[in-house]
Amino acid sequence: MHINHIKVRGYHLDVYQHVNNARYLEFLEESRWSFFEQFPLVEKIHGHNLAFVLVNININYRRPAFIQEVLEIRTKVAKIGTKSCTIEQTMYLKGTETLVADAQVTFCVLDQASHQSVVIEGEVRELLEQMSL
Repeated sequence: MHINHIKVRGYHLDVYQHVNNARYLEFLEESRWSFFEQFPLVEKIHGHNLAFVLVNININYRRPAFIQEVLEIRTKVAKIGTKSCTIEQTMYLKGTETLVADAQVTFCVLDQASHQSVVIEGEVRELLEQMSL
């Protein structure tokens, strides 16, 4: 599991003075990139002319987040399928078990030449399996 922290800033807020729903998706994306940077995954897929393509995201908003709060985002590979992979992300108030949001993010691996999804195998599968530990 990977942990990333994001501090809520004024520009993250909406008219109701809490984090705008679209910002949560940005927080989750930042945390996925941070997670992927721990492994040479992005370099591997680009080296094989492949790309990750997000195909589905399901998010549950559990509690509003407010200015100056620090969010702890926990990211892990939950499931590796034949052509897709699901990442589980949970967002808590840092230092607590107060759940702010949780999401299931599914992506596939796309061949950039054919624009078709491909089977997740070889080095890419091995790296994803390491990331699920």
